[in-house]
Amino acid sequence: MQTTATRRHFIKQTALLAGMPAIVPASVLGRNGNVAPSNRVVLGGIGLGPRGRQVLGSFFKQADVRFVAIADVQKERREIIRKMADRHYGDTSCTAHADMREVLGRDDVDAVLIATGDRWHAPASILAARAGKDVYSEKPCTMSIVESRQLDEEILKHGRVFQAGTQRRNVPNFQLAVALAREGKLGALKSLHAGIIPPAEYVPDLPGEPLPDPAEVDWDQWLGAAYDRPFNSGYLRGRWRGHKGLMSSYSITEWGSHTVDLCQWAADADGTAPVEYEAEGRSIHATYASGVKLVMREAGFRGEGQWLGFGTCPVRFEGEDGWVEAGDMGKIATANASLLEGRMPAEMGGTDPTQHVREFVDCVKSRAKPATHSTVTRYGHVACHAAAIAWKLGRKLRFDPATERFIGDDEANGMLDHPRREKWDV
Repeated sequence: MQTTATRRHFIKQTALLAGMPAIVPASVLGRNGNVAPSNRVVLGGIGLGPRGRQVLGSFFKQADVRFVAIADVQKERREIIRKMADRHYGDTSCTAHADMREVLGRDDVDAVLIATGDRWHAPASILAARAGKDVYSEKPCTMSIVESRQLDEEILKHGRVFQAGTQRRNVPNFQLAVALAREGKLGALKSLHAGIIPPAEYVPDLPGEPLPDPAEVDWDQWLGAAYDRPFNSGYLRGRWRGHKGLMSSYSITEWGSHTVDLCQWAADADGTAPVEYEAEGRSIHATYASGVKLVMREAGFRGEGQWLGFGTCPVRFEGEDGWVEAGDMGKIATANASLLEGRMPAEMGGTDPTQHVREFVDCVKSRAKPATHSTVTRYGHVACHAAAIAWKLGRKLRFDPATERFIGDDEANGMLDHPRREKWDV
């Protein structure tokens, strides 16, 4: 009797509702400035420190992105991000996790922002790809030539959208500089100049301190695949830079991941790398198979050192008929000022990731490849890592971009990858 009555009530109510217009909140339909959930990208974060917070701020500007979860092995940092998200959205829905795998295991997360230290960028990106997530990863994205290939192969295998945080491909003055080179406005290209932080030997480990409470800092997971070493709180405050296994390729990838990337783009070399490398003092001179030279040379934080002083991460492209130079202040100059007439871009800081983030979000929806997709990232990083090996060995090296191995140099080939702890090796 009860079952029959319940079924009759359900049928009656269904019939009544069928003749009535559905009442759906405007937010679900995407009205009144809202974005429909079906058109929203749900984002998680992994290891968001100072730079990660800046990039997250650019994601917050996107009305069609919802940030829902943060994973960080440091409790203090994950709580900072959780509170940032809750203030931004005006609720308490953002969840905080000590283990990134908890975020990667969520079915509702479409993409992740990764801004850990160098050692975790590639492993976290690979784990995200395997979990079916799209990836925006800060740079340097890899620690070695082998890891650069592995990252690209995993992203392609799993059909994920990947954007490296080398945002200058979406900054107007750098875009124009590259366009002038690719359009032949400078004549045949002769040399490309990438501003870098000069390479330096790794520094000794910091002195040991008592291990922290695992609930506050998971030190083992913080290290990841890097070799085990005594805990020191300085590492957590950014002093991991300069240390073997924590920083990528003797600092060359720190700015080189940006500037060499732009040189690769200008030379139409996104699917290859130079074939010769030789250190000359604090610079590395490389040569493409085409004969075009790539010079990785010192660029101070104010742009000094035979640069025009346009800021950090400068690039200069020189051809038979002229040159162009651009830097992070949003400025650009050429030997022939008429080339800029009618094309002068609005000045935008080279560290601003907003347009780069927007392109990533659009590509997550369209499934198109963004400007710094995994293959672009692979070869730009390969060039940096190969340069670092040539600098470390102090001799000219020949390199085969097809096999990603050095020719006739076993010692150099022994440096194609970096040691990894098996526990955290992906």
